[in-house]
Amino acid sequence: MKLIKTLAGGAAAVLLLSGCSSATGGGNGAGASGGVLTIANVAGQTWTCGFNPFNPAVNYLSFGFVYEPLVYVNALQNNAVTPMLASSYQWSPDKKSLVFTIRKGVKWNDGKPMTAQDVAFTFNLMKSNPGLDFNGLWSTILRSVTASGDKVTVNFKAPAGPYFYYVAGDTPIVAQHIYGSGQAAKDPVKFQDAHPVGTGPYKVNPCQSNNITYTANPDFWKPGLPKVKTVNYPAYTDNDPANLDLASGKDQWGGQFIPGIQHLYVSRDPAHHKYWFPPTTNVALYFNLKRQPTSNVAIRRAFAYAIDRAKVSKIGESGYQPPANQTGIVLPTFQQWYDAAAAKAAGFDHPDPAKATQLLKSAGYSPSHPLKLHVITISGYTDWDASLAEIKQELAPLGIDLTIDDLAGNTFDDRLFKGDFDLAYYSQAGGPGPYYEFRQVLHSANSAPLGQNAASNFERYSNPAVDKALNQFGQADTATQHKLLDTVQQAMLRDVPVIPTTESVNWYEYNTAAFTGWPTKSNPYALPAPWQVPDEEQVLLHLAPKH
Repeated sequence: MKLIKTLAGGAAAVLLLSGCSSATGGGNGAGASGGVLTIANVAGQTWTCGFNPFNPAVNYLSFGFVYEPLVYVNALQNNAVTPMLASSYQWSPDKKSLVFTIRKGVKWNDGKPMTAQDVAFTFNLMKSNPGLDFNGLWSTILRSVTASGDKVTVNFKAPAGPYFYYVAGDTPIVAQHIYGSGQAAKDPVKFQDAHPVGTGPYKVNPCQSNNITYTANPDFWKPGLPKVKTVNYPAYTDNDPANLDLASGKDQWGGQFIPGIQHLYVSRDPAHHKYWFPPTTNVALYFNLKRQPTSNVAIRRAFAYAIDRAKVSKIGESGYQPPANQTGIVLPTFQQWYDAAAAKAAGFDHPDPAKATQLLKSAGYSPSHPLKLHVITISGYTDWDASLAEIKQELAPLGIDLTIDDLAGNTFDDRLFKGDFDLAYYSQAGGPGPYYEFRQVLHSANSAPLGQNAASNFERYSNPAVDKALNQFGQADTATQHKLLDTVQQAMLRDVPVIPTTESVNWYEYNTAAFTGWPTKSNPYALPAPWQVPDEEQVLLHLAPKH
């Protein structure tokens, strides 16, 4: 689970571009010209200064800055692979074994050498501590991980082609001498990791509640990189000051929704203020399937018929996020996987209040006997607030009284992971194809009993047919893979475990005045949002100060 990697819903209210300045924010125009890059990303909380890369609530602050994967997989360039801590890899013919050659000469940022033993240790640490295994690898596909010399051999229970992304590209490698001793070894799941020891381009130096300063790792294994020597990551609890700092040039790399972006951001410096929002996953309503009344499929289907996704897109996201569809396939990014016939037959493409009313009546609810529910969301994500306000307004005439609970980021994470909600508004990290988001949202291996942290299946969906389809995907040919994902889409349409409302884009604003090398639509070398892990490392390694 990447949130996970996420904190991906960018929030924004109406921004008044006045002469006032933000109390947060770690840089300014002059600082930027001196090589200091400042990030604007609304986390909805101040920093706790914990950098455990396996903690889904904070791993975007360390995985990519300090910790690295074995390879980088680019979802925007047909899953192109860039070797990172592994200099090469080789599949067995049956795709049941994968051998990595670990790069020589890499050091941890405390000066000790990184070895194949560290890599094998990382995976086996996840085996002995399932709370670290946020992609459910050991419970589904991994058989063993061993090291010999500079080789690491990963053995799988079945052909595992699609799992390459999780194993090689989405697992942060940690040091055995840190996580295998002391406080980290006692409870690596709860270990805060206040002084992270990684192989990546940056070190944390220092972390304060209102700002994290990352300084270049002098022993980084790529000579001459990073060229940006200092990165500031202010803790924004609301989007207004973040947007103001982006518009003024105080911050250079943004990752949130800005209403009227052309006027409020681009027009302030048309030559240098740019943006690009590639759609990658979905923003969705998650139902708690282990609680009444949201465990009732009639109620969930009523929601799906009642919600006007086009209006949610227009009103909540200014149209920057396209309306989603109930299959969960992001269009047009993954158009080739879309089961259009099943989607049309289900009838969720357009709102149908009459069907919604009938379904609610069958469950015992009506305007005279309303269904009262709460939906949790993240405080400061005001585009999500606007979307939920529109949804609330659409549901009210049908007899659904929806209360929107804005929570601090850490409180939201705790309640989401433990299943302490009626409904939750959230966006997964996804991956290089719809299979990955489906697996995160729907595979029972990513669920957990209420009160325990789920990896990513927060609604607690369990369907043996869907699990089987997702498990068989890796060993199937292309035609069969399409049939398997058709099965998954049909379950989304039939069971409505979540309702995708808008297609979650990689929110990304960038300022070319002081830095070159930004990813663009014509040069999509990485997913561009500053919260996207581990893609953020690729962006940081491409950037260079102009002066």
